[in-house]
Amino acid sequence: MAVPPVWNTRPHDEAAATTLANELKLSAITARLLAIRGLTDPDEASRFMNPTLDQLYDPYRLAGLECAADRLLQAITNRERIAIHGDYDVDGITSTVILRRALELLGADVGHFIPERLTDGYGLQPGTIDRLHAEGVKLIVSVDCGIRAPEAARRARQLGVDLIITDHHEPDDELPDACAIVNPKRHDCSYPDKNLAGVGVALKLVQALCARAGKSAWLPAFVKIASIGTLADVVPLIGENRIIAKLGLQMLTKGPHKVGLRALFEAAGLSGKTIDSYHIGFMVAPRINAAGRMSTPDIATRLLLASDEGMAEEAKALAAQLEAENTRRRQEDQDILAKAKKIVETDPEIGSRSVLVVAGEGWHRGVIGIVASKLVDAFYRPAIVLSIDGEIAHGSCRSIMGFDMLAALESCAPLMKRFGGHKAAAGLQLETSRIREFRQAVNEHADAILGPDDLRPSLWLDGPLALHDINERVMAEFAALAPFGPGNPRPKFHTNGVAIVDGPRLLKDRHLKMSLKQNGRVLRAIQWNAAEREPNLTAKKDAVEIAYTIEENEFQGTKYVELRLEDFR
Repeated sequence: MAVPPVWNTRPHDEAAATTLANELKLSAITARLLAIRGLTDPDEASRFMNPTLDQLYDPYRLAGLECAADRLLQAITNRERIAIHGDYDVDGITSTVILRRALELLGADVGHFIPERLTDGYGLQPGTIDRLHAEGVKLIVSVDCGIRAPEAARRARQLGVDLIITDHHEPDDELPDACAIVNPKRHDCSYPDKNLAGVGVALKLVQALCARAGKSAWLPAFVKIASIGTLADVVPLIGENRIIAKLGLQMLTKGPHKVGLRALFEAAGLSGKTIDSYHIGFMVAPRINAAGRMSTPDIATRLLLASDEGMAEEAKALAAQLEAENTRRRQEDQDILAKAKKIVETDPEIGSRSVLVVAGEGWHRGVIGIVASKLVDAFYRPAIVLSIDGEIAHGSCRSIMGFDMLAALESCAPLMKRFGGHKAAAGLQLETSRIREFRQAVNEHADAILGPDDLRPSLWLDGPLALHDINERVMAEFAALAPFGPGNPRPKFHTNGVAIVDGPRLLKDRHLKMSLKQNGRVLRAIQWNAAEREPNLTAKKDAVEIAYTIEENEFQGTKYVELRLEDFR
């Protein structure tokens, strides 16, 4: 059973909210949401709600970008062979797709290489440099990887291959020895937006190349694909990420699309729908990710690169392959999650600790990151899931608010063969014989940082909202605030004196469905994965206080408002 959250209300400047409501002609609730997000300047708030491409920063403000663009344009002029080195997740695949397509349109001799998770391992490797050099590649551009690959950079230098690194992961103190390094997180980079996804960094390079070639009109098509990687990588949806995500979603809804993207949307059942962040995060991204998780990321890359209408049948076949791999991925992660939960619940040496470190022989490495995320959801503990393959264990880590996973791994660095990532998510490799020692060390680090309150989730609410105040105007303003995600969370409200007038009924044995009434207003509601709470709700159905978000759904052409319950009391 999930750990019950502590309810908190986000603070805001009431005077600023009143000013916003008056100047921007907004409802009081939307003005409050903007103020909570720190958007108290009316001009800034207006830009946030109505982003445009001209709000993107000058790409040359990124350290190393001018050098990278110069070298690429030189390679195009000299007909040198270029290779894009990507990564096998959605961020890395979309980065590869936009940079390869841009270079092709500019006349480059360009190919791509994306490592396969199980055979090539993660990131930029010296062996890959050898392989690409043997194929006649003169210039390698990494996307979404490479910032912690000094050995690969050294190998490129030895072979006389120029290397450009574009990445968004945290760098080491010393940067690799490369021709150019573009990463807003470089310590010597004064770029105003440090939160770009890997595809956002690749997009800045594309933006510069398009401008140099007098082809800035191409940029929107690249923003559309970049929005998929940005939303999938769960980066803060503020600044440039918001511009990319919001405008990209609008273009994904509007179309038209190249044959590959069209086939993907058809397979996901999204043709003709208004595409939002949910569709990308839970329907499109898992299909693209399934390729890299279960077989080869090239299936998804080839699909997104498919632009010729003559490739319609091939695109359909690739989309069907992704569908099959995604189904297989779901089965794998459900099986491993059940085993991991059982370990946590039955082994006190593991389940009683601040950081859950679980391991299993032969667990599919393609899904252990998903399993780690689901363990965090279930137990509200940082989680590290290890797949044992003989003498080596490969791990995927996910964290909670307030716990820096990368710093935790750095504290145990001598125990691992390699590691890297972010505060929230990371990967590692260690000898199987050291798992127990590693579990002890990472928990000693965590115990010095985390207290009991840190291991209880907080439910942050945006204040009260009565059901009768949910109207068409408010729904339209909420749509302008979207897309929601980190940095711009979906608004959550609370209200009391609510009665359950129909239900709660079990839905698919896991969810609860009901109708709620407050002062004469009746709305449908659903609470996901809350089947075990049905007796409690039924016993108190005459008067509950609910914490909820609001969705606008459509059924047979009719739109209706539905509440998603986060919690009740």
